[in-house]
Amino acid sequence: MILFYTQCVLLLLITQCVTQSFPHFTSTVQPFSKLPGLWKNSLANLYNFWKLDGFRNIHRIMLQNFNTFGPIYREKIGYYESVNIIYPEDAAILFKAEGAYPQRLRVAPWTSYRDFRNRKYGVLLKDGEDWRTNRIVLNKEVISPKVQGNFVPLLDEVGHDFVSRVHKKIERSGQNKWTTDLSQELFKYALESVGSVLYGERFGLLLDHIDPEAQHFIDCISAMFRTTSPMLYIPPDLLRRVGSKLWKEHVEAWDGIFNQADRCIQNIYRQLRKDSGNRNKYPGVLASLLMLDKLSIEDIKASITELMAGGVDTTSITLQWTLYELARHPDLQEELRAEIRAARTASDGDMLQMLKMVPLLKGALKETLRLHPVAVSLQRYITEDIVIQNYHIPSGTLVQLGLYAMGRSHRIFTQPESYVPSRWTRTRNQYFRSLGFGFGPRQCLGRRIAETEMQLFLIHMLENFRIEKQRTVEVRSTFELILLPEKPIILTIKPLSSS
Repeated sequence: MILFYTQCVLLLLITQCVTQSFPHFTSTVQPFSKLPGLWKNSLANLYNFWKLDGFRNIHRIMLQNFNTFGPIYREKIGYYESVNIIYPEDAAILFKAEGAYPQRLRVAPWTSYRDFRNRKYGVLLKDGEDWRTNRIVLNKEVISPKVQGNFVPLLDEVGHDFVSRVHKKIERSGQNKWTTDLSQELFKYALESVGSVLYGERFGLLLDHIDPEAQHFIDCISAMFRTTSPMLYIPPDLLRRVGSKLWKEHVEAWDGIFNQADRCIQNIYRQLRKDSGNRNKYPGVLASLLMLDKLSIEDIKASITELMAGGVDTTSITLQWTLYELARHPDLQEELRAEIRAARTASDGDMLQMLKMVPLLKGALKETLRLHPVAVSLQRYITEDIVIQNYHIPSGTLVQLGLYAMGRSHRIFTQPESYVPSRWTRTRNQYFRSLGFGFGPRQCLGRRIAETEMQLFLIHMLENFRIEKQRTVEVRSTFELILLPEKPIILTIKPLSSS
C-alpha cells in the first residue's frame, strides 16, 4: 500500500513538472477564442499602440506582451491581426505548417510600386507556384553551399579595399586612430560587396571621389529605405491617389534602382559578346542567370533588384552592431584574432577553407543577430490547423515568431543580456534558436552572400585593427522597417601595428 501511494505521488509530481515545462501537454485543447492577448478591441489597441510610440518600439512592446501573457498571445491592432509565439519548439510546429508555398507579410510599398510601374515581383514578393519555380532556379545560383566559392574572391577584394580605406582615414587624422560613426562607411561597403557579387562589377563606392552615377544609385537606395518605413502604416495607394510627396520620392527611388539593373544587364551583354571565349572568372549572379536562360530577363531583374535592396541595410546594420559589441569586449577581440591567425596558417591562405575554421567568429555574428536581429519577427500564414501551447490555431492565421523577444528570453538562453559568442560553439542542441536568416524554403535568399560578406569583413578588420568604444552608454534599437541603432555608434579604430 505504501509502495502504491509512493508511485501515485511520483506520478503526480512528474505530471506537474511536465505540465509546467510544456503547457501544451494538458488534457484538452483550448479554442482560438480563449487565446490570451489584446484582440477584442482593435481600435483601442491601435490608439494605445500609437500612444506607446509602437511604430518605433514594436520589438519592446512584443517583449512586454510575452512577459504579460506568456509564450503565446493573440493581437489585433487596427486591421492587422496575428498570433505571436516565442519558444523554439513552437517555431518548429509553425514551420511544419507553412505548406508547399510559404507566405509571409509583404512589404506593401514595394508591391505598390511594382503594380504602379507594371513591373514583375521578385521572389521576395512572389507567392504560389510562380515563387516556387523562380526560387528553385535561384537557390542553385545564390544560396547553395557550392556557390560560396564563387563569391569569396569578389568579397575578399572588397574587404581588402575597405581596410585600405580605413588605413587612409587613420593616416589623415594625424592621431594614429580614427574616431567616427561608421554607419555610412558600412553602408557603402555592403552596397559595394553585394553589387560585386550580384552585378559582377564594382561601383567604386570605397574611393575618395565617387562617380556621379554611383552616387545617384546610393541616394536612390537610401531614399527607398527612408520612404518605405512610413508607408508600412499608411496605405501606399492612398498616398498615390492624393499625389503625396512621399509616394513620388519612393517611385523615383525605385526607378533609379531598376535603371541601374538595366544598365548592368546591358553591360553584361556587351561583355559576354566581347569575351565569349573567356569564362574563367565568375561574372556575377546576374550574368550567370542570364547565361543559364531558365528565367525571363524581367524575372531575373526583379529578383536581383530585391536581393540587392534587401541585402544592403541588413548586412551593414548587423556589422555595425557586431563592431559595437566587440568594442565592448576587448578580450573577445583577442580570442577572435587568435582563431583567425590559426585558421590562416592551417588553410595556407585559402580563404574558402579559412572560413570553415572560424567557429567563434561565426558565433559572434549569430550572437549579434540574437541580441540585435534585423527583423523583429518571422511570419507565416499557416496552411493547416495546428495546436501550439495547447491552443487551437486555425488555418490561414498569421503566426509570428518573436525573434527579438526570443533572444532575450531567460527560458531559452542563459544570461540572455550578455554577448557570449561561445554559446554557439558548444555541442548543446541549438534547435530553432538561430533564425536570423529565417528558415526552410522561404529563408533569406541572400543568406550565403551575407554570411560570407560579414565573415570576411570581420577577418580583415580584426587582423588589422583594434576597435574601441568611446562611451559606456548602452545603445538601444529602434524600429524603422528593420531594427536600427537609436543613436549613432561612435567607435575608435586603431591599427594593431601601433599597439
